Amino acid sequence: MDKSKKFFLDQHGCAKNQVDGEIITTHLESLGYIQTDNSSDADLIIVNSCGFIASAKEESINSIMDFRSAYPDKKILLAGCLAERYADVFDTEMPEADGFFGNGDLTQIGSVVASIFNDERPNVRPPQKGVCCADRNILLSFKGSAYVKITEGCNNRCTFCAIPIIRGELRSRKCDEIVQEIQKLVQEKNVREINLIGQDLAAYGYGKDDDVMAGSDGTASFLSMLVERISGIKGDFWVRLLYIHPDHFNVDLLEAMKKDPRFLPYFDIPFQSGDDGIIKSMNRKGPSKTYVELVKKIRSVFPEACIRTTFLTGFPGEDEDAFSNTADFLRQIQSDWSGCFSYSPEDGTPAEKLKGRVPKKIAEKRAHELEKIQSEITAGRLNERIGKVYDVLVEEIIENKSGTDEGLAIGRAWFDAPEVDGNFVIRYDLDDADAVKAIVPGARIKAKALASSEVDIDGVYVAG
Repeated sequence: MDKSKKFFLDQHGCAKNQVDGEIITTHLESLGYIQTDNSSDADLIIVNSCGFIASAKEESINSIMDFRSAYPDKKILLAGCLAERYADVFDTEMPEADGFFGNGDLTQIGSVVASIFNDERPNVRPPQKGVCCADRNILLSFKGSAYVKITEGCNNRCTFCAIPIIRGELRSRKCDEIVQEIQKLVQEKNVREINLIGQDLAAYGYGKDDDVMAGSDGTASFLSMLVERISGIKGDFWVRLLYIHPDHFNVDLLEAMKKDPRFLPYFDIPFQSGDDGIIKSMNRKGPSKTYVELVKKIRSVFPEACIRTTFLTGFPGEDEDAFSNTADFLRQIQSDWSGCFSYSPEDGTPAEKLKGRVPKKIAEKRAHELEKIQSEITAGRLNERIGKVYDVLVEEIIENKSGTDEGLAIGRAWFDAPEVDGNFVIRYDLDDADAVKAIVPGARIKAKALASSEVDIDGVYVAG
């Protein structure tokens, strides 16, 4: 078999799935396959799919169909969460795919690809064991930023969520392994931003078979101990913690973060609802007042804290009063950012069987209402940041149609997580040689916030 064949990765889904795509790419390249950024040049197209909600599933399926229509003679592999969840169904109902590969042990991708090129039709779902985080020579983030997965799977069993079905029970990586990966990213790849990810970072270390840290006496949460261990890494980088379930948020984390300013006071806490009845029906503890108190506690330790959250509207049983409670909750917590999604019943989840289904149009209308409230809050929160100087991670330089630098760059401040939040627009003088030299993708520079526009901040470069 000719391993010099080219492959194209069509990436879908969340940050965890992105890490999986990076592992797949790195492993295939280590075997001699060649990645191409142009699907028309590829011998194999890998659709690394998302299977979380209806719209994401539809997007991934449409990609398979579109690629098959455009390239009837190319090999196509459906990988990722959708393949993990529905491979048996697709085996007979999706002839457009030449094979299927789940999201367990990703290092098995080599044998799967070899089978496809041998004109076989593999359907492989490796066991869900441990946390697959092999070396990644390829990062799909903007330059200077990387995701580091610390857990896999989930034991929370929220009634609306299919993650335990797709990715299995909670498993955590050993602390030393995480620290070593971050060290390598910072010292060898010049990464300036580490984003810790998992379905629920607060659950780190509490899986059935987890043994993440020697010498723990149980008095501190494993996540806070991990933070302290990461603090021992030398280097100019910052760390953002993403996705912390509100019921499991241990406040000892705040004190651990406060000891090292490289840990950003950015808290991604998916509350989902502000109504106690809906929270309970979602198999969450609440009540909403404890969530409000949690936000107050965070801001008492970090007055400048940035809060991001998520809401799910139209959950079965959500009447107008319940939705009103969620809207009031949003106004109380004054989150900097939030994502609002309308509920869709997911196969195999408990919520799929609940009564009191809310019509889709009403659910979507409620999501738009929350988005409007959040837009007003975000505008106010951003306005409070005007006039201050921030470290900004540069993502890209804006060029005109002729490829000429226009003295304009796009980046993110500490309160902007990659992909989901706003941007920091940086203007600089092209006659300033020091500015032109300093402002490159992956660099962290200083910029002053001058004004805000919807979700973005307009600023100007400040010489360091």
